[in-house]
Amino acid sequence: MKKHLISMAATVILLTACGGAKKTNTAEADNFKYTVEQFADLQILRYRVPGFENLTLKQKELVYYLTQAALEGRDILFDQNGKYNLTIRRMLETIYTDYTGDRNSPDFVNLTTYLKRVWFSNGIHHHYGSEKFVPGFTPEFLKQALLSVDASKLPLAQGQTVEQLFEELSPVIFDPKVMPKRVNQADGEDLVLTSASNYYDGVTQQEAEAFYNALKNPKDETPVSYGLNSRLVKEDGKIIEKVWKVGGLYTQAIEKIVYWLKKAEGVAEDDAQKAAIGKLIEYYETGDLKTFDEYAILWVKDLNSRVDFTNGFTESYGDPLGMKASWESIVNFKDLEATRRTELISSNAQWFEDHSPVDKQFKKEKVKGVTAKVITAAILGGDLYPSTAIGINLPNSNWIRSHHGSKSVTIGNITDAYNKAAHGNGFNEEFVYSDTEKQLIDKYADLTGELHTDLHECLGHGSGKLLPGVDPDALKAYGSTIEEARADLFGLYYVADPKLLELGLVPSEDAYKAEYYTYLMNGLMTQLVRVEPGNSVEEAHMRNRQLIARWVFEKGKADKVVEMVQKDGKTYVVVNDYQKLRHLFGELLAEIQRIKSTGDFDAARSLVETYAVKVDPGLHSEVLTRYKKLNLAPYKGFVNPRYDAVIDEQGNIVDVQVTYDEGYAEQMLRYSRDYSPLPSIND
Repeated sequence: MKKHLISMAATVILLTACGGAKKTNTAEADNFKYTVEQFADLQILRYRVPGFENLTLKQKELVYYLTQAALEGRDILFDQNGKYNLTIRRMLETIYTDYTGDRNSPDFVNLTTYLKRVWFSNGIHHHYGSEKFVPGFTPEFLKQALLSVDASKLPLAQGQTVEQLFEELSPVIFDPKVMPKRVNQADGEDLVLTSASNYYDGVTQQEAEAFYNALKNPKDETPVSYGLNSRLVKEDGKIIEKVWKVGGLYTQAIEKIVYWLKKAEGVAEDDAQKAAIGKLIEYYETGDLKTFDEYAILWVKDLNSRVDFTNGFTESYGDPLGMKASWESIVNFKDLEATRRTELISSNAQWFEDHSPVDKQFKKEKVKGVTAKVITAAILGGDLYPSTAIGINLPNSNWIRSHHGSKSVTIGNITDAYNKAAHGNGFNEEFVYSDTEKQLIDKYADLTGELHTDLHECLGHGSGKLLPGVDPDALKAYGSTIEEARADLFGLYYVADPKLLELGLVPSEDAYKAEYYTYLMNGLMTQLVRVEPGNSVEEAHMRNRQLIARWVFEKGKADKVVEMVQKDGKTYVVVNDYQKLRHLFGELLAEIQRIKSTGDFDAARSLVETYAVKVDPGLHSEVLTRYKKLNLAPYKGFVNPRYDAVIDEQGNIVDVQVTYDEGYAEQMLRYSRDYSPLPSIND
């Protein structure tokens, strides 16, 4: 699960501010340029890996092997996001590198931008909004460009001509009615048939739900995550799973992942880490979901290793039914100094659980195995690249979390890169109501934002419990939104608690107000810069934030707890009573936990559809207009550092060097050249 930002099936949290660096701002610190480039609605950044040089040689070698495993799964995500994504990516890359016509023409320039967006989103649909990209080049130009390059370099199927390749892909790229959304969440529609993601083939939503419901045993207290690592298809009238494993679907990539994991196993830091890696390899080789749970338990118990990683089918946000997981990886090592903050929080987990405003029957009597740390990301892969989370909590299995605990992380160097790149971009000056709020934000927002992430990941996702017999998938398509809201509300409620002052985690009893204000400003207004005009809110994290902000706004109207006011013809958020606002957060947390604990689908549906989906077109238009003037990009992503092993004459690694000078297109083309083992179409 993620604060966007991780889950084993992990938890992710999204940045609460949409600001970014101006195109002209290089955001230099110590001569390190955080900003790489900006195009469309995207800004590409760099992140540093401080402390890597201080790792032991064995730890560096471990990081190196794990980064190689993290890169080998890239093709898997492209294919999961859409059947034609790999073919389209390879076709466009050939044109990009080999086209000899006018490379300054509008068509070629727009094709370049389109390709950069495909790289960023791991497919032809927006990574966040999930709508299909509208190409700025013509079909005629694409056909002419295809015919002008060496056909042997194009991803042609057996016996296929260049003209046939164009005819096959033209409607996929240009027709707005073909595969219009990667993930459709519109209430009342068949979410499987209307989603372009490649998790189902030939089956309806009703058939898919019936297939998995038939596998579940309500009395099973340790259920596997059904459907997590497979594509569900209908062949010869029979519905079957095609499992992602060695010898199964995606085997070409998974075999390479396993190769590097075996290298990593040989230099593991201790027996606990070695056992976890070995069990992950076994899971990849068998595809057995019980083995995956065994791996998750071993991974949770590996607490002493400095280097850590996730690698596998993790988050289910890309599946409209919230069951099947996209492939992702992150390699990291503990930031020893910064981890003090998260260790303080996690060591008090029972106190936070006991004092939650949630009904006692939905609380955990004993919180187990909650560990938290601040990490330094070494590399991002799959569904964490180029766009990544800033916080992670794993595993996602409710019973494993309850019986064995979970790991929570805040990704310190990624958060730092965001903050450095956003410094002085004019966002707060445009959208924050007055100097009072601006001063609070300048003084406390970085700190309280990190604390909210910590509370969301360390405690929020691990809090509460399901009542006996409740299906973990009972909330269906609304499950992800409700789960993210639950964790966010836990963090919001406690970031204002005097306990944080007692623990020395905040310098002032007013510090929380910075997080409350920026969260409501984002949920009520500024996150709308990520929504196209006329569209509803679709993405689970955005729905979560709007649900919370709209609910407390409506419930607090009588007392004017929160207002939307006009000043100089512009709309602003004003918080009049921060303590009443905290009470409302607590009230909603109690209801959201009740919904989760009891599997109340109807209540989840009502909350989400009432507060989380609809957009005020007038306010939306105003926000887009104001934001456009700032010349900012609402979405951020990263290029990875490059790691090169230094080998001696005997073939031993004697050092691992990290460099930061690779460009965006340069890195994407290298990854496509060196880490692309899958066929273009994977059936």
